[in-house]
Amino acid sequence: MFALISSQPTHFEEAFKEKHWIEAMNQEIVVIEKNMTWELANLPRDKTRTSVKWVYKTKLNEKGEIEKHKARLVAKGFSQHFGVDYGETFAPVARLDTVKTILSIVAQHKCKVYQLDVKFSFLNDILQEEVYVEKPPSFEALGKEHKVYRLKKALYGLKKAPRAWYSGIDTYLIKSGFFKMQS
Repeated sequence: MFALISSQPTHFEEAFKEKHWIEAMNQEIVVIEKNMTWELANLPRDKTRTSVKWVYKTKLNEKGEIEKHKARLVAKGFSQHFGVDYGETFAPVARLDTVKTILSIVAQHKCKVYQLDVKFSFLNDILQEEVYVEKPPSFEALGKEHKVYRLKKALYGLKKAPRAWYSGIDTYLIKSGFFKMQS
């Protein structure tokens, strides 16, 4: 039997009325701060601030029952300007044909294959550009209401987030020797 999903809020004001969404938002902020994704700063005169938005999703398990409520803080990257807030954005994406070819080579050589899922992947890589975002609603720092967050690491929704993730994981895998073929 499938569980009835409570409606997913589309605005912060809706979510802030329900305890489980407040807890989900708090968990997201804890992860962002633990990961040192941002720091409070004054907005420089020559910089712009990017707005943020909460995105809500009810996650179900294989039985269709509610597993958890997920809140993700997303930057409104569509308001960023090339050359001001970000530069190069290209990040390669694997084609299915390429994945199949690699898996067939791995099978022929009887190599091990590892799969991984990185939680909060875009929050792990350092930004090269200076990007400032507004503080999310209800997460104001008392006495510092005029400040913004300077991003040290990428945030979902930024134009640069996929490129930062790719650059970081690429550098790590090459330096660690992960791609060395064993004989």
